[in-house]
Amino acid sequence: MLGSAVSILFVLVGLAVPIAAVLGILALVLAEIYSPMPLYRALGDIYWTNSTDFILVAIPLFILMGEILLRSGIAERMYAALSHWLSWLPGGLMHSNIGACTLFAATSGSSIATAATVGTVAIPQARKGGYNERLFMGTLAAGGTLGILIPPSINMIVYGLLTNTSVPKLYLAGFVPGLMLAGLFMVTVLIACLFRPGWGGRPASTGWGARLSSLPDLIPPMLIFLAVVGSIYAGLATPTEAASLGVAAALLLAAVNRRLSVEMLMQCLEGTMRTTAMVMMIVLAAMFLNFVLSIIGLTQLLTDAILGLGLSPLQTMTVIVLGFLVLGCFMEAFSLLLIATPLVAPIVSSLGYDLVWFGILMMLLLETALITPPIGVNLYVIQGVRGRGPMNDVIIGALPFVVAMLVMIVLLIVWPEIALWMPTTFG
Repeated sequence: MLGSAVSILFVLVGLAVPIAAVLGILALVLAEIYSPMPLYRALGDIYWTNSTDFILVAIPLFILMGEILLRSGIAERMYAALSHWLSWLPGGLMHSNIGACTLFAATSGSSIATAATVGTVAIPQARKGGYNERLFMGTLAAGGTLGILIPPSINMIVYGLLTNTSVPKLYLAGFVPGLMLAGLFMVTVLIACLFRPGWGGRPASTGWGARLSSLPDLIPPMLIFLAVVGSIYAGLATPTEAASLGVAAALLLAAVNRRLSVEMLMQCLEGTMRTTAMVMMIVLAAMFLNFVLSIIGLTQLLTDAILGLGLSPLQTMTVIVLGFLVLGCFMEAFSLLLIATPLVAPIVSSLGYDLVWFGILMMLLLETALITPPIGVNLYVIQGVRGRGPMNDVIIGALPFVVAMLVMIVLLIVWPEIALWMPTTFG
């Protein structure tokens, strides 16, 4: 049964079938082969029940907020401000890339939006500053992945929905690992540029006057972050309501920047509808697949098989992590989240692990999937924004940051308190 499911999955993915269709076809085929009941008759009920869940309203709202920020000029000014504060480090603007991704991740909730937005602003500076383009592109591809780890995060909302885990606790758990990972990325750049100083480009000329005058440009993303995350932990809003506050704040900032217009709003709404439709099609197809897997007994079969190996909890977790790393090379991160979570979460819970902690570990594993070839979406996003040169440049440039992610995964497994300290203290 498991072999059939995996074979069908990889055949469909290999044929470049859209992932929502892959999940739906896989569910229908497995139901036809292994279920005596016509499970397709449950489609309407499953789609309606899951699509009307209140927390899912946060997804289009966060996407809309990212679209507004993308077109309001906030990203350009934020990047310029960070360049004054970070470009003195060995690696110059590559640290600004990571810093800008970190700040934008705290407002957008999406890794793709983070990579695309910061990449659009930063890539023209690579040649001007004489940087090693491979490493420069790698900082953008890797930095963009922070969008699903640093709150707010669309992927965390979906994980919370699938595992019945508190989204506010997941958000609290993501802060420290997210900042630590950003720090590891910067350390990676420092090490590379200390060994190869020529990779770090020409030092940018700046001074304290320019640094201090740029501080107001860092305020807008912090205001949006406070509006979204602050309202949740002040008890003023649910994650969905907080997302709407973020949209309102983004609109206000766009108006202040004189970028708010009917044409801009139409572009934002069109982009939001396109992305939301794609995301929801994948979510609903995955929900039906999870229903089928549960009915035909594959979920329980996999759980019993892994627990029956007689491995220790740590050994079992190692097997799960390795499985995610391999699957991440062949599956898009969001699809991997939707397919694997219902299969793996019961196993993790039965081993005594905290599902909040595992949620952060899963975000790290999904981040790795975003920059590992051949399906690493962020690699294609950065190459698309770059618009020239071979794809291998971006892939090679991202590899050192995959190592940094693996280090962070090990640290999180060895010291779960990295993720659990804030939920335990403030949750």
